[in-house]
Amino acid sequence: MNTRKLLRNVSLESGLLLIGIPVFLWTMIPLYHMFLFAISPKDAAFSGQLWPTNPTLRNFEIVFQQKHHFLYNFWLQMWNSLWISSATAVITLMVASAAAFAISRLRMKGGRLVMNFALFTYFIPAAFLAVPMYKTMTIYRLQGSDLSLILAMVTIASPYAIWILRQASDKLPVELDEAALIDGASPFQLFRLVYIPLMVPSLIAVGTYALLLAWNEYLYAFLLLQSEKTLTLPVALGNFLSADDSPWELLMTAGFIYALPPAAIYYAFRRYMSSGLTAGAVKG
Repeated sequence: MNTRKLLRNVSLESGLLLIGIPVFLWTMIPLYHMFLFAISPKDAAFSGQLWPTNPTLRNFEIVFQQKHHFLYNFWLQMWNSLWISSATAVITLMVASAAAFAISRLRMKGGRLVMNFALFTYFIPAAFLAVPMYKTMTIYRLQGSDLSLILAMVTIASPYAIWILRQASDKLPVELDEAALIDGASPFQLFRLVYIPLMVPSLIAVGTYALLLAWNEYLYAFLLLQSEKTLTLPVALGNFLSADDSPWELLMTAGFIYALPPAAIYYAFRRYMSSGLTAGAVKG
C-alpha cells in the first residue's frame, strides 16, 4: 500500500515537473532575450546568437547616464512611475480596507450589492473606458497631472481589492469584534486595533497588486499625461518605436532596468501573495 502511494506521489511530481519546466522556460525566454539585447553591441543585437561574441555593459552606462536623447529624463520618469504606483497602492488600500470593513464587519446595508455592481465594471475591457476617463479628467481639469492617472488606476484597482479584502475579512472570527465592542472599543478602534493587524497578509497582497497594475500601465498614462517631465517610463520608452533607426539595445536595457523594481517587490512579498490573494476563496 505504501509502495503504491509512493509511486502515485512520484508520478504526480513527475507530471508536474513535465508541465512546470516547459512553462518556466517559456516564461524566461523573453526575459533572457531582453538581457541579451542589453549586453549586445548595436551591430550584434539581432545576430541570433545564444550569447553575444563581445558582451558589453556600454548600454547600461548609456541608460544610467542618460546619454541618449530619448533617455534625457530617464530617472525623472522612473521616479514618476514609482510615485504614481506607490500613491495608487496607498489610496487603493485606504479605500478598499475601509469599504471591506464596512461591508464585512459593520454589515453596512446594501454594501455587498454596491460591491457586486463595482465588480461588474470588469466585464467592460479597461481600454474601452480610457476615452470616458480622459473626458472625465478633462471636465474636472485634472488631465495632464499625475493625480489624474493615480485616480484612474485607483478606480480600476479598487473593486477587485475590495472583493479580496472582504473575502479575507469574512474569515475573521466575529467573536473578536464582540469582545472589542464589549470592552468599549469604537468602530474606528476596532478597525485600527483589530481588523488591520489581522489583515496584514491580504493588505500586502492587494497593495502589491495595485502597485504593479499602475507600474505597468501604458494606455491611461499615454492619454492622461502629456509633459515629458510628468510621463511615466513605459510611455517615454514608446518614443523609441517612433525612430527610423530605433536603438533596440537601449530600449531593451531600459526595459530590463524597469523590470527590476517590481521583481524585487514581488520577491520580497512573495510569501504573502498566494495566501493573501486567495484568502476566503472557499467562502462565498
